[in-house]
Amino acid sequence: MAEKEEEAGVNHVVLLPGPMQGNVNSMMKLAQLLALHHFHVTFLTTDFIHRRLHRFADIQALSQTYPNLELKSISDGLPDDHPRSDNALADLYSFMNSHAKPLIRDILVSQTAAKPKVTCLIGDGFLGGLTADEADEVGIPVIHFRAISASCFWALFCAPNLFESNELPIKGEEDMDRMITTLPGMENILRCRDLPGFYRGTESNLVEPLKSTVFDCHQTLRARGVILNTFEDLDGPLLSQMRLMFPRVFAVGPLHAHLNSGRVFDAKPTPSMSSFWEVDRSCLTWLDSQPLKSVLYVSFGSITTITRERLMEFWYGLVNSKKRFLWVIRPDMVAGEDNNDRVPAEVEEGTKERGFIVGWAPQEEVLEHKAIGGFLTHSGWNSTLESLVAGVPMICWPYFADQQINSRREEFLKSAKAMAMLAHKSVSPGGSSYSSFHDLIQYIKSTGRENN
Repeated sequence: MAEKEEEAGVNHVVLLPGPMQGNVNSMMKLAQLLALHHFHVTFLTTDFIHRRLHRFADIQALSQTYPNLELKSISDGLPDDHPRSDNALADLYSFMNSHAKPLIRDILVSQTAAKPKVTCLIGDGFLGGLTADEADEVGIPVIHFRAISASCFWALFCAPNLFESNELPIKGEEDMDRMITTLPGMENILRCRDLPGFYRGTESNLVEPLKSTVFDCHQTLRARGVILNTFEDLDGPLLSQMRLMFPRVFAVGPLHAHLNSGRVFDAKPTPSMSSFWEVDRSCLTWLDSQPLKSVLYVSFGSITTITRERLMEFWYGLVNSKKRFLWVIRPDMVAGEDNNDRVPAEVEEGTKERGFIVGWAPQEEVLEHKAIGGFLTHSGWNSTLESLVAGVPMICWPYFADQQINSRREEFLKSAKAMAMLAHKSVSPGGSSYSSFHDLIQYIKSTGRENN
């Protein structure tokens, strides 16, 4: 063990997540896993995200548990009052690509007596071109991490071929139910409406934002490998196709199950330390008083926005269902509306009788709670995996990006309990993700030997 610790200790890995809650959440779990394997880890976020983490996460506990994991930040180039919402992702992407290069470079070339030089960059594929450029410039290997699902990444990567084979563009609403027949590993599974949201509005050709998204997917060809938050029993056919294109494919998910598996590590990991919002744990006390599998958990993620009209439509539906529900309504979830508008009395009364509303919930713990019987979700990939691992059936309301394709997965039609067992098996010793993570560890160590 001492030799393994010494070998890992000469490696310094920088992780650069995309500037969104879901991306930060999954990459933080990867950072914790690497830290538990005695690597020096720098987790590099934007100043905006860094401030939110210090405000809403227990950074002191994170530092005590992972003394070899350091948080650093750089400017994203946007003013402090910029909303950085789902409607502004294009601005964020553009400013990061134009503004962040010299700042990232400074981090990659820095070295102190207490921390060795950077030997590997794990960059979010959302910034695929940026991370590949900077790694090449300073002469270190880069591995891309995809926070989106493997199916979404693959569908985007294959976009040029879909256009060349005349499967695309989508020719209006009447074309939405047409099957896609030439997507390798997913033939005759997806309809046009199930493709990633970036395909909408592409009636002519590769246009923005699809064009830049596909560009960054293809930048992963420049990386030494790609890390995916999935497992063989879930995405085996897709992973086989990807291995024909990429030199190394590390399927190491579900990352949160991997991190929480006490059988894998000498130390017991702490809960997630990457929330952008204040977690309201009172909902767990409320769940304790509810009958077994009686509560529908409702959450549309960290950046989804809806109109007040749509909010009320969901609210009436939940109340009129006469079922118990726990609903996450973020402070910024209602877009462009006066959040002080009065809620109808019958909705308030129905909520008091059977519902509980919070601004943000400890989602992993909620989904694992015995009172939860179902999950109404936006189908973000982290939420999908967390529900799958907990064995909770999902009702899907996809919003954008990878969420349409995540909601159209044949594997999810299998029993929730069976899929949960396969997920846990994958991160257990001898499981596919357990083995793939071991391969990742060994590869990162080899890059350290190359650079020392």
